Amino acid sequence: MEARAIIHADGETETLGVLTSIPWWSFSKTALAVALLRLAEHGKINLDDNIDGESFTPAQLLRHEAGLPDYGSLAAYHVDVEAGRPPWTVEALMTAVDADRLRYDPGHGWAYSNIGYWRVSRLIEQASDRSLADALADLVFTPAQISTARLAISPDDLTNVSMGDVTGYHPGWVYHGLIVGTAIDAARLLWQLLQGTLVAEDTLRRMLNRRPLPQFRSARYPDPAYGMGLMLRATEPLDHPIGHTGGGPGSEIAVYGQRGTTCTVWVASSAGIDPVREAFRILQNGG
Repeated sequence: MEARAIIHADGETETLGVLTSIPWWSFSKTALAVALLRLAEHGKINLDDNIDGESFTPAQLLRHEAGLPDYGSLAAYHVDVEAGRPPWTVEALMTAVDADRLRYDPGHGWAYSNIGYWRVSRLIEQASDRSLADALADLVFTPAQISTARLAISPDDLTNVSMGDVTGYHPGWVYHGLIVGTAIDAARLLWQLLQGTLVAEDTLRRMLNRRPLPQFRSARYPDPAYGMGLMLRATEPLDHPIGHTGGGPGSEIAVYGQRGTTCTVWVASSAGIDPVREAFRILQNGG
């Protein structure tokens, strides 16, 4: 089971495979980053001021530089997800991961953190005075002209969503929020962002201001870096794919753009396909 979508530089689209909504997994972080950055553009939040009572800033949250931990390392979390149990309360999660203990001084280290993006989602609600679902619709989905994207909150919200190899999943296990939508709308969101129609030019430039991560070099990521809600290359990023990957029970997704073309590759875990490599291949071949 898989879904592919391509938007070419001229705006022409191609789709293949699953046409229903799919989970965007951590590509949701890109949408959250856009929402918070648009609120900053509107003067609702200052990216570089410490959050009240904290020693880190919204910008550091967006770049995974705040020192917060990640719940993905908790074995008990994965056990309960696989068993189909209901999500933990936020309080139980924070206790389990010891969220009040920073792992490094903000701005002086880097560690991928879903807890950090949970904080981003709360900031969006506070600064917009809306629920996260409404804020994303107003700040991201409507401006991007995508109609299928929405926040999944309960299992019922996944009724008509292709989930790959898993059934009975509760989206509440994604504490920063799980966006679902079609593959073409995921590609369209990134396409609009990289075309410069979602945020101001200076804001997009700041999103692309990256932290090199040579410690994570691999054959798939030979020169990795992270910006604000975007995975990219440390060297000459505009010459290479820019986007975000994601994965959860039953499926994986990669949404990337390069030289005006953007693509989404979503696959069931059992498909034996690396969505990142496939997305990079599509972009290298120009679609």
